[in-house]
Amino acid sequence: MAQHDSSGVRLAELVASLSLATDLGLGQPEQHVLRQTVIATRLAAAAGFSEEQRAATFYVSLLAWVGCVADSHEMAAWFGDDRQIRADSYAVDKSGLPMLTFLLGHLGPGLSPLRRMTLAGRFLSGGIRDAMHSFVTHCETTAAIADRLRLHAEVCAALPQAFERWDGKGVPLGLSGAQITPVMRVVQIADDAEAFCQLGGSTAALEVLRERGGTEFDPELVELCAREPEILDGIATFDAWQTVIDGCAPLDRSIPEDELTEMLRTFADYADLKAPCFLGHSSATAALAAAAARVHGLPEAEAIEVERAALVCRLGVIGVSTGIWNKPGALSPSEWERVRMVPYLTERMLSRSAGLHRLGTIAGMCHERMDGSGYPRGLSGAALPFAARLLAAAQTYQALGEDRPHRAGLPAAERATLLRDEVAAGRLDAEAVRAVLTAAGQQPPRRTAQVAGLTAREVEVLCLLVRGHSNKQIAQRLSITPRTVGTHVEHIYTKIGVTARGAAAMFAMRHGLISADDAKIG
Repeated sequence: MAQHDSSGVRLAELVASLSLATDLGLGQPEQHVLRQTVIATRLAAAAGFSEEQRAATFYVSLLAWVGCVADSHEMAAWFGDDRQIRADSYAVDKSGLPMLTFLLGHLGPGLSPLRRMTLAGRFLSGGIRDAMHSFVTHCETTAAIADRLRLHAEVCAALPQAFERWDGKGVPLGLSGAQITPVMRVVQIADDAEAFCQLGGSTAALEVLRERGGTEFDPELVELCAREPEILDGIATFDAWQTVIDGCAPLDRSIPEDELTEMLRTFADYADLKAPCFLGHSSATAALAAAAARVHGLPEAEAIEVERAALVCRLGVIGVSTGIWNKPGALSPSEWERVRMVPYLTERMLSRSAGLHRLGTIAGMCHERMDGSGYPRGLSGAALPFAARLLAAAQTYQALGEDRPHRAGLPAAERATLLRDEVAAGRLDAEAVRAVLTAAGQQPPRRTAQVAGLTAREVEVLCLLVRGHSNKQIAQRLSITPRTVGTHVEHIYTKIGVTARGAAAMFAMRHGLISADDAKIG
């Protein structure tokens, strides 16, 4: 296929598939964002929006909450389960005393009363600021993803307003009333409406909307929902996929073959945001898997397919609490069972798209093993195509070289030995492992190009910062003072145009500044 030809994947399919990952991050049922999008577009039509505004509503709705993953590390540090606190937050007015009471009530689950009191003191002295700044992190990350997906200007302009409020008490700009774009006003209403339709039907949803009309939401649009019952009609059981895909038509386009891999790299970086120890993992795995495919002599089209499957193979990690990923000790049986669901979740969210279905199938096999001992389905032998065997070997080799909270990364020689042991035990394919080890030995040293005017020292600080290390840890690692680190961080944020760690992590991954070695604190 010529590089300028269509890949067979539409932009609407990509964004809708990504919305299924957002459902996981929000702790909401599957298709929450899709059903929200149906409500938003029904409301937009009832409000007399122009065709262009209605088209923009689809994409704004599908992407409005995609940045929720960016602050997962910080949320898990304070509240344990980042997904649970997001799910629970639908029940509260996200401003003032109600929000503070909500946050304090979720601090340190499972801790003793004394430790919770200590944590509450720390939270009141600085954590509130961090928690509220997470909304800014979300907006910056969403904007970065929209830019990488090359979305329409009207969509990109609305997305940073996701946490503005009708009463002006929102963030980041404190916009109020008509200052908030109409498209975002209907999306905000649709988000809560869908969540409460699931809990108690349209009557319960309208009750909540009216309680929040004039504070969080545009009161006229809330009353329009009440006057037009078809806006919420049947939404709780609605299969929204095809409706959304078809409704995106005015701003939809076919993705050219030479753009698809880069767009899927956005998916990879999005998934890796889930925990600092994952940053750069998916792209590194994809590069290794593609190189191994070429070493083995696969046709170029198949090598590209392996690379793309590797880029999306970790999407399911968003469905697991970052508190689990950050856990330094052994996982409980229930935690391990959730982790084993990751490949299934990945495959499921890609299965609805005709253009992404095959990639999802291969990606969903990355933890299967030749002897049937893998997961989630326990497939074995002939049931595993060579692309899946190659991906399993590449993913294993890459992961073993990266630090995790429960272990340090291993050097190349030890990883090679372990992979050969897996072959001897019948778990990994011998030809796939041979290709991966050969490709790994041929990879050139990483060279960091100058980006955004960052100095070499600033790149060092950035790479440690986005891994979740404190200024004190970075200072110890680089033999400088914490105050100097703070100055570097200010300069870095100014140069790359962000204000928070999560958005900085997206920048670092996009520009190839992350490697497995960046995580190591010596």
